[in-house]
Order: sequence, then structure tokens, then C-alpha cells
Amino acid sequence: MKEKVVLAYSGGLDTTAIIPWLKEQYDYEVICCCINCGQGEELDGLDERAKLSGASKLYIEDIVDEFCDDYIVPCVQAGAVYEHKYLLGTSMARPGIAKKLVEIARKEGAVAICHGATGKGNDQIRFELGIKALAPDIKVIAPWRLDTWKMDSREAEIEYCRAHGIDLPFSNDSSYSRDRNLWHISHEGLELEDPSLEPNYDHMLVLGVTPEKAPDEPEYVTMTFEKGVPKSVNGKEMKVSDIIRELNRLGGKHGIGIVDIVENRVVGMKSRGVYETPGGTILMEAHDQLEELCLDRATMEMKKEIGNKLAQVVYEGKWFTPLREALQAFVESTQEYVTGEVKFKLYKGNIIKAGTTSPYSLYSDSLASFTTGDQYDHHDADGFITLFGLPLKVRAMMLQNNEKKTN
Repeated sequence: MKEKVVLAYSGGLDTTAIIPWLKEQYDYEVICCCINCGQGEELDGLDERAKLSGASKLYIEDIVDEFCDDYIVPCVQAGAVYEHKYLLGTSMARPGIAKKLVEIARKEGAVAICHGATGKGNDQIRFELGIKALAPDIKVIAPWRLDTWKMDSREAEIEYCRAHGIDLPFSNDSSYSRDRNLWHISHEGLELEDPSLEPNYDHMLVLGVTPEKAPDEPEYVTMTFEKGVPKSVNGKEMKVSDIIRELNRLGGKHGIGIVDIVENRVVGMKSRGVYETPGGTILMEAHDQLEELCLDRATMEMKKEIGNKLAQVVYEGKWFTPLREALQAFVESTQEYVTGEVKFKLYKGNIIKAGTTSPYSLYSDSLASFTTGDQYDHHDADGFITLFGLPLKVRAMMLQNNEKKTN
């Protein structure tokens, strides 16, 4: 019997061309594995395509709910945003995909796992760090980094497939390089490769419209959370994946969550992309609004640092590490009282507050109002300011004394 390799299969041209290449280079039996993270119609017809291309089997594994509950929610709770803008849509999905690839490899007794990520991107790191952490004994094959991979264009891949009896309807037409899941869709390539050019949004957008094309009337939305986990939208309780689907619909309609960013890849280069994250942008903002009420100042300050660090850890593919576990444990401890209702309105790309309530709100009417109450004596501020400003005063006095001496 031939040794087996599990191929992370999307059904696209790259991973389709890899099937005959693996058989030719290694004489492996190829087991294709497509991981459904919410990419929709992209999964249609994959079984026939994989087998026509020479795979002996195709797994289509649905991890949408796991993706939402185990990867998205912790990052939302942390406020994990990479370089102030990127909501980690691709980054969060990769560890779940790596975990499932390892599971299928173990089930099939495979000796290797293969992926189609290029040698320039972040995904090669995320896939391989996940595999190394979960299955250090399994070989990883990355064709794009090997000298035996001779195909450097779509045309070359199409010709290679045809030479191996695979004549599938792949076109030579160039389009954006996209990655889609339930949380977002990313766009790279074409005019985006020149940072001086404006994105062609009319040609690009998939999940929604630009703010200019959004409705002229705002739409109110109400959400509830329990311990930092979203529970309902507009009074309807739903699981997290369905909440994200509904928020995607609402956000896309109102031009929410379109980000044009030049980011720093792990491998050292800058790359430009446009991300559509309509539902994710709303969910992150709603959670932030509730935390404003429920978290004390010191915890919020530390949580911002932890959130930034977690974003970096996730972006770099280090999900299956003690550090990620420790960061997430801190975040989870802060969510104990993040429960309540958030109301906002969506209008032409904006999420506008319309009221937040929580049984654990730390906001006090009597303390915050300008009227004098029993809990706050204005005279107490005298001593506080004296002590709080003492280092400033001491330094200023020192500078004054030295100035007198020099004069």
C-alpha cells in the first residue's frame, strides 16, 4: 500500500494542481481535506473535482461553530486587532484548519500533510506552527517552497493539469486573490499592489456596499451579551455563528467594516489588502461598548495591552502555545460581569451608540453628575491633586533652583 498524504484542499487551481504533483513527486495516495469555515458556495462541486484530479478521497469538514465559539469569541472578548485595523479573519481560522488536518491525518494514517500556501505569505507559518504543535511527527510539504515545483503562473498550472488529464474550467483571467470565511473576506492583488491607487470597490466588494451606496436611513440594532458572549440580535436568541451571519447581513447593507490596510507580514514584507468584515466590526464595537460600562479603569488598561499581544500571537500563528492560553485565561477572567444590552444604529459605514445597559454597570449617576452628592466631597480632590502632582512639582522646583544658580 502507498503512503498517504493529506492535502489542505480548497478546490482552486493551486491545490488542484498539487494533487497530480504529489503523486508524481512522492507516489503518495492523496487524501483531500476541505475545511468549511463558512466560505459558502466555494464548496460546491469539490468532491467531483478532487477525484477527477486524482485524489482517492475528499473530506469536507464543517468547523463553522467551532471556529466561532473557540477562536472568534476569545478574540472578540480580548479586543484583538492587529495593527489597529485587521480583525484577524484569516489568522483566526488557520489554527482550526490545522487541527482538523491533523485529525484527518491521524484517522487515515498519513505520513504527511501538504498545503498550498506560498513562501511569501503568513499562512505557511500558521499552518505549519499548528501542525508542529499538534503532530510533530508528521511531515509537512509546502510545494511552493520546493525546487521541484516548477509552476510560477496560473497558465503554467492549467497546462500542467491538462498534461495530466485534468481539464477543468479554470480560466486565465486574473482577479483578486481572496480568502473567505464566515468572519470576513480578504482581497489582495490587481490595483491593490500599488498603494497609490484607490481600490476599485465596485469590482471588489462581495459582502456589502460602500458607505456611499448604503441606505439613506439609519437602522437600529440591539444586542445582548452574557459574560462577554453574544446571545441575541434584535430580541432573537441565536448561536454565535447565526449572530455573525445576521450581523454580516446588516453590516454589509450599511457599508460597515471595509478596511484598506498596508500591514506588516510575519515574513518581513509589507502587503496591502482590503478586508470586508461587516458583522465582525459590529460585534467588536458592541462588545467594546458594553465593556466601557462594566470594567474598571486598571483592568481596561491592562486588557488593551493583552488584546494587542494576543492579536500578534494569533497573527503569527502561535495559537497552540502556552502564551496564547495564558493571555486568553486573563481575558476570560475579565468577562465575568460583561453582561447586558447594547443598542446602536448603523448608518453609512458608521456604528453610532444609542444606549447601553448592564446589571453590572460601574457607572453611577450620583458620582458622574455635576450636582454634589453624599458619595463625593469636592474638597477631597485637593489632597489627591497635591499628591498626584507631587513629582511634577518637585521637578519644577529643582529646575527653578538650578536656573537661579546659573543666573
